[in-house]
Amino acid sequence: MNDIKHPDGGKRRRALITGLSGFTGRHMAARLLDEGYDVWGTTSPASEPDVPGTTGVPLDLLDLDAVRACVSDAQPDVVVHLAGLAHVTGNPPTQSYLVNIMGSRNLLDALSQIDKKPRAVLMASTSNVYGNANVEVIDENVPLNPGNDYAVSKLAMENMARLWLDRLPVFFTRPFNYTGVGQSDAFLLPKIVNHYARHEPRMSLGNLAVSRDFSDVRDVVEVYARLLEVAPAGEAFNTCSGTGHSLGEILTMMQRIAGYKIDIYVDPRFMRRNEIAKLVGSNVKLRRAIGRVPVTPIYDTLEWMFKHARAAHVEGEAVSSAAVVRT
Repeated sequence: MNDIKHPDGGKRRRALITGLSGFTGRHMAARLLDEGYDVWGTTSPASEPDVPGTTGVPLDLLDLDAVRACVSDAQPDVVVHLAGLAHVTGNPPTQSYLVNIMGSRNLLDALSQIDKKPRAVLMASTSNVYGNANVEVIDENVPLNPGNDYAVSKLAMENMARLWLDRLPVFFTRPFNYTGVGQSDAFLLPKIVNHYARHEPRMSLGNLAVSRDFSDVRDVVEVYARLLEVAPAGEAFNTCSGTGHSLGEILTMMQRIAGYKIDIYVDPRFMRRNEIAKLVGSNVKLRRAIGRVPVTPIYDTLEWMFKHARAAHVEGEAVSSAAVVRT
């Protein structure tokens, strides 16, 4: 393996990102490339587009031997563990538990086997570990009370990973909702933005009263990059803006951005059992660790997403029209 060198002759730092080709992974890779890292990452064994400027390794995290081989080749200075089954309702519970717990354990096992241990291992958990907390703002002292299988699997991952603290500098992030360009419209805000970008007249949604702390993915990866420098082993940090917005407020913003009002149908099929009514986080602990926490106004994030989605839609329509003309 050839080590990439800095122009001054020093060895370039290497980052390993699991879930490299996912939504957060791509933004994280771009941030660490800007920081001067040589970026490696694991991708799904299924065929996925390359992430420019990185080394991607197709890998099943449940294959311990393959994970050990990847980590041995990468020899990372820092690790950002993003891979997992992320959507609350979209995956079978059995698979969520396997990937989020055993896949994470396999990674830590592999990292513990290499001679030069990484100086920071970031494990991405979720704010859902707090459940439907009966407080206005959730900080890290709120009792952990996960309300669905995804959240239970992530809390179990945290507890499992703490068993490795005597060997690895592991720490945890608990991101609240975040979004941005590139997120699948299986998630709520991209779904809303894409409906407006296509200028659709009608949209089905669930409970419009739920309030969420929405962050911009660019802010989230900036926070992660700063935490890698601090490497606060054993600690858990909320990653959030500290401000909540209801879906009704989001729709009002999108009406202003897109210039029209969409007809909303509240569909009972989208009303989740054990729906967490309000999730707003405190980032006070995070500020103590890294200093100022970047917070992009959600309006600006939605506008960024809308411009990209609208451009993609217009381009798609142009391609379709050209195809019709040729035939």
